[in-house]
Amino acid sequence: MTTTPVAKTDQPKQDKKPGKQTRQTATSLAWARRRHSVARFWRAYRTHRAGLFGLGALALIALVALAAPWLVGADVQSVTTAPGAALEKPSAQFPLGTDQFGRSLLGLLVWGARISLTVGLLAAALSVAIGTLVGIIAGHYGGWFSTVLMRITDWFLVMPTLVLAIVLATVMSRSIWTVIIAIGVTSWPTTARLVRAQTIAVESRPYIERAKALGGGHGHIMNRHVLPNVMPLVLAQTTLGISSAILTEATLAFLGLGDPTVVSWGGMLQDAREAGAVSSGHWWYLAPPGIAIAVVALAFTLCGRAIEAVLNPKLGVAR
Repeated sequence: MTTTPVAKTDQPKQDKKPGKQTRQTATSLAWARRRHSVARFWRAYRTHRAGLFGLGALALIALVALAAPWLVGADVQSVTTAPGAALEKPSAQFPLGTDQFGRSLLGLLVWGARISLTVGLLAAALSVAIGTLVGIIAGHYGGWFSTVLMRITDWFLVMPTLVLAIVLATVMSRSIWTVIIAIGVTSWPTTARLVRAQTIAVESRPYIERAKALGGGHGHIMNRHVLPNVMPLVLAQTTLGISSAILTEATLAFLGLGDPTVVSWGGMLQDAREAGAVSSGHWWYLAPPGIAIAVVALAFTLCGRAIEAVLNPKLGVAR
């Protein structure tokens, strides 16, 4: 008895890893939602004229700061190769005049933007990071642990930020990183208070209870549910904190607690004070860095208010 071979039918090939396609689809959907959220945020943001003005000013200043090595060159800081005489008035060669060493104030102003913006951004980032961490932990765990954290926060809140920053800058070595740390570790309490209140509001929602019932741990709840919901508040607080950090850096440099080896707007004011520009009437030595600090602080404040208005329309911020 012979058996006839059974012809093999072409079976459709099945994907051996269906979970991979599912993950890719979920990732693409998540990115699509993020792009949609960013586009919606921009459409709302550009309706605020003040916010657009602040954003444009910041973009221009940041572009000038990044291009400083090509616009003025690093030798603009050199005292030995200064091109002009001491304390020259504004002229065609020196549009903003010269400092006590004969250096161009316009070049110093452009170069100092790099240090002032860097210190403001990094100090604000450090401050917001500490405040966000403390706020989320205190709001999530509650109990005596939250009480201890909030009492520490209250202590930092009632102490003058500038005084604490001066103490830290005096104790530590004089450098840019000292100024950044001094500002960052003394200006986080406001962010911690705001984030804690937002965390408590988020964790009272029903989907948090469902996540806990499904076995979500503390890390999962804080990272996947609480943090994304407090990020808009953190973003707005960051933009407002940068202006405060720049002002504090200028104050520390004006008091002689900054890094003497770098040029910043606050350091320029300190040099002008030491040169007697206030009493001798050399206004061109004082005005440029002071105006630059005021413009940057105003621009960041306008951006922060616009972001707050977009994220929370109930604030009713004027456009």
